[in-house]
Amino acid sequence: MVNSVIALSVPQLALGYIFIIVILFILKKRQISREKELILATFRMTFQLVVVGLLLTVVIDNPHPLITLLIVSIMVGFAVFTVFRKFKGRLSTALKKVIAVSLPVGALSSLMYFLFAVIGVEPYFNPQYVIPITGMIVGNSMTGVSLGVHTMMNRFTDNKEALETALHLGAAPKTASKHIINESFDAAIMPTLNNMLGMGIIFLPGMMTGQILSGVVPTTAIMYQIGVMLGILGGVAFSTFLSLRWGYKTFFNAQDQLR
Repeated sequence: MVNSVIALSVPQLALGYIFIIVILFILKKRQISREKELILATFRMTFQLVVVGLLLTVVIDNPHPLITLLIVSIMVGFAVFTVFRKFKGRLSTALKKVIAVSLPVGALSSLMYFLFAVIGVEPYFNPQYVIPITGMIVGNSMTGVSLGVHTMMNRFTDNKEALETALHLGAAPKTASKHIINESFDAAIMPTLNNMLGMGIIFLPGMMTGQILSGVVPTTAIMYQIGVMLGILGGVAFSTFLSLRWGYKTFFNAQDQLR
């Protein structure tokens, strides 16, 4: 097996931007007004990845627990902020507090278990492992919480009359909301389950592909990918479950009435 990595030069990478030109041509031809979004997305992707690449090079070459902790905290903070921004003022203050707690608790508990129990990272703050795995688990947990909360809010709106009827008949808020929580949890974890179903047959996941391209033995890459996907599933499930388990209560007042 050849383990050498084919390094991409700037001119070679520039050839990849031909795809952008082709897509711009298609958009123009079909009169689809997405040119600005495509150009902005391409620019931001390039700029952000270059900056992150330079930053990671420095951090990995000079590992320090406080720096690793700071980067992880920033990633988690941005994930929570992104969830808030997606709902554009639709979240109550109480539900924001729930998300601000449930997302970090669920994602970081899965992250720590995966890093220390599954991989056994040494030293514990090794940024080469901690930072990229944090990104994958926290990013997917953010998506899961967003889907779960979005579904829950819609279900409470669509089933308002049925919920009020159940409450008038003596049902506790937890009982009346059970089917909403279950549906919301199912909607949140379904994308992750679909990814797991298609891995290895329909597509090769990004982490595994990257490791193979960098010269890692495929069997090692597969082991890491399986472990990471289990960690992602755990992060998504725990974060979403906590956000729904605590979040449904914010839709009721102290008298167990719908707000």
